[in-house]
Amino acid sequence: MNGLPLPQELYLIAHDQSGRPLVHPSSMAIGLAGAALLELVVGERVTVSGGRGALADDTPLGDAVVDGLLSLVRRDRSGGDVRSWIRQAAGEVCRHTQASLVTAGALAQVTRRRMGLLSQTRHEITDMAWVVRACSGVRAAAEGREPPDARCAALCGLVGVLEVDAALYLGQPSNQLVVRLRAIAAEHSPMIREVIGIVETLIRDAAVAIYR
Repeated sequence: MNGLPLPQELYLIAHDQSGRPLVHPSSMAIGLAGAALLELVVGERVTVSGGRGALADDTPLGDAVVDGLLSLVRRDRSGGDVRSWIRQAAGEVCRHTQASLVTAGALAQVTRRRMGLLSQTRHEITDMAWVVRACSGVRAAAEGREPPDARCAALCGLVGVLEVDAALYLGQPSNQLVVRLRAIAAEHSPMIREVIGIVETLIRDAAVAIYR
């Protein structure tokens, strides 16, 4: 992997500098878990077809978040149910992604007092240059300046599904940009398109469950 893995890049794009998520935490968790799975797909560790996944190579990729999902896939008893993989990984993926970004120096754990009494701990972005680098490939693809590779196409799809495109600062209407980002992912490969579709469905289901 060149640069940060997909979950870390998505995390940086989907949070503001103070550490506030730009989407609901349940959507964030599903998106990050989907990003870890897409890293395994791009890295040719896992194949996906018809909602089912299969282990192709159990060699670790060298990232704790992604390799944690690889371990889950290796132990799978669900018959390769991709939705089950993502739901299971979503439980701890935010915490593990934060820890990886703290280790990388992109996040700092900061505790501040509110109203002089209550304390609140956040993981703040240390330098917006991290976000700029995470966004660079997506921006170039969305503007048509560079053809996206598989990882960039996957990240485009995730940014589109989570609708955190405002972080790209492209000055395009959000609805048009979201459509463009999703199209980039859909046009790249069937597996990327399928995983993005599953992530979108799980996010929609989680949103419905919140308001029941």
